[in-house]
Amino acid sequence: MSTKKDYYEILGLQKNASLDEIKKTYRQLALQFHPDRVPHEQKKEAEEKFKDISEAYAVLSDPQKRSLYDQYGHSGIDQKYAYEDIFKNADFSSVFQGMGDSGLGGGIFDEIFSDLGFDFFGRSGGRSGSSRQRRGRDLEIAVSITLEEAAQGIEKTITVPRYETCPTCSGSGAKPGTKQITCPACKGQGKTVASNGIFQFVQTCHNCGGQGKVIQTPCPDCRGEGRSKVSRKIEVKIPAGVDRGSTLRVRGEGESGAAGRGDLYVVVEVKPHHIFQREGNDLLVEVTVSLPKAILGAEIEVPTIDGHVKMKIPSGSQSGQVFRLKDKGMPDLRTREQGDQLVRVIVKIPERISSEQRRLIEEFARLAGDDAEKESFTDKIKKAFK
Repeated sequence: MSTKKDYYEILGLQKNASLDEIKKTYRQLALQFHPDRVPHEQKKEAEEKFKDISEAYAVLSDPQKRSLYDQYGHSGIDQKYAYEDIFKNADFSSVFQGMGDSGLGGGIFDEIFSDLGFDFFGRSGGRSGSSRQRRGRDLEIAVSITLEEAAQGIEKTITVPRYETCPTCSGSGAKPGTKQITCPACKGQGKTVASNGIFQFVQTCHNCGGQGKVIQTPCPDCRGEGRSKVSRKIEVKIPAGVDRGSTLRVRGEGESGAAGRGDLYVVVEVKPHHIFQREGNDLLVEVTVSLPKAILGAEIEVPTIDGHVKMKIPSGSQSGQVFRLKDKGMPDLRTREQGDQLVRVIVKIPERISSEQRRLIEEFARLAGDDAEKESFTDKIKKAFK
């Protein structure tokens, strides 16, 4: 009986796992156990683990091999395929296909292992470190505005700390009057090659960081970085209707890079309001009215986001009843259509009344057919509006 570990167990998958699940899991494990990413004392163990997961993927990603393995286990694979053939015929490229943005088939290099500085399969047609240029880093900053500002839209001046191209060396990192020289470690290739017996790894040159050139005399202002940190004031137009968490993209206001600037993402935070509560594009406000106005009906003054308006409430209005003011809410961020304002009426029951007021209320209760001796009309009203 085979002593090899189950391929599904190696990848931590169920036997009914889809091909997409297999590819996704392999990507994650390949990054986690790559020998160049673990501490030196764990390298040997990582190499074995890396070999196991690669072998498991080579079988489970191939429909024919997977079918044999599902039916006969390791014996079915070992009888039909030599160990080396499993790797030779495996479509490792498909697991990373389309992930890169270079168009050169460099998905795993660009997306997964770029931070580690190596080319997983040692492609000969890939880009060298010296020719690889990247856009500047995107930045994110939060800005806080009031609900009134969100309703009208506003232009805000924000301060953005970011790295920009050093004006002294124009981004070269070298002291003016001096030049960069070819890296002696990689001979200008920007990469070095290593092998573990099965895979060939093309790793970014540690001496030049993949640039293929080194600086002998660094720029005194940026110390060879080629960029310096500054704070810039930027005008940002915040459109009417933004809500909490809305993100605005300002193109070209991120950090500098060899291939251009990144973008700035402005995350809008709308402060809580002391009167209004936002519900989508509608605004909710509570207005207190007296008992006589609720009973008889009245015209009351209601605050809105852009001033006060008069609103009529009908006789017999109940506490908690909601009325709608058309087009008095927030504008929609995309359609510009105006939301409504919802007015919740809260009827205030007086805590103290004069003897004359009590006499009149009890008379009203008598006329309404209520037994004032058992339960006063005032008490009934208090209960009704609690």
